[in-house]
Amino acid sequence: MVNNEVIRTGSHQITPEMVVSYEDIVLQHIIGPRYFMLNKPQGYVCSTADNVNPTILSFIDEPVITKLHIAGRLDIDTTGLVIITDDGKWTYKIISPKHHCEKTYLVTLTQPISTEVADKFLAGIWLKGEKLPTKPAKLAIVSSMQVRLTISEGRYH
Repeated sequence: MVNNEVIRTGSHQITPEMVVSYEDIVLQHIIGPRYFMLNKPQGYVCSTADNVNPTILSFIDEPVITKLHIAGRLDIDTTGLVIITDDGKWTYKIISPKHHCEKTYLVTLTQPISTEVADKFLAGIWLKGEKLPTKPAKLAIVSSMQVRLTISEGRYH
């Protein structure tokens, strides 16, 4: 069926706007890569599937959602922009350490920050359980309770 009409000829022209279905299953041909920007709320994980927590893909109502993936990750308690796409080459350019793509976060702190902390980020931070320090990061103090953090690598938590 095309747009809920039975089509009996093989020469029927299909355009991207048309809905093609067979036995009530939508068969959609997606032209070109898809990109979605989502403001991730707290309480959702940046994962395509999770048995415990809701995933951000629950906000996307798209055909062939199984082809989508998240370009990067934000922790469950973190809010902010995430990009969801089916363009693997583009995602690789964004998240691969080889490409040094900087990501900037506005971080609200639970305690005031001192001005000396920015120098520590420029030198790299030792994270618990890691064998190497992080790559240098830029920390700009916005206020005593807020900083702008720019990193070029991702680490678990």
